[in-house]
Amino acid sequence: AKGAVRIAGGEGEGVLMPATVIDKVTTDMRIFYDESFGPVVGIIRARDEAHAIELANDTEYGLSAAVFTRDTAKGLRVAKQIKSGICHVNGPTVHDEAQMPFGGTKASGYGRFGGKAGIDAFTELRWITIETLPGHYPI
Repeated sequence: AKGAVRIAGGEGEGVLMPATVIDKVTTDMRIFYDESFGPVVGIIRARDEAHAIELANDTEYGLSAAVFTRDTAKGLRVAKQIKSGICHVNGPTVHDEAQMPFGGTKASGYGRFGGKAGIDAFTELRWITIETLPGHYPI
């Protein structure tokens, strides 16, 4: 545990796990670095905005991030500095819309899918011409 404290959730029954909140997480804990697909969140304290951005980017993963704030302009400024494929301001990290490009950076994901990004990912742009008349060359 290394000093982390579970403040909600924990052991589940069968294959279901309740939403779990772990407080006092530090950068030397596995929960900070490992990607989790369960309903688990770790609370990490940041000294200031710059430190929060540094913490958010200190990972090999980068699928989705979220910034929660009362100041949406500040949230947008912070979101632009987080290295992730998706960043939500005042919204959950689990959000997908068919017309939007979905995918991560770093070790998260295999590129983008969804919307035009999905078409682009599976399309090779080529140019083919067929000449039906003798060529005209500027000689």
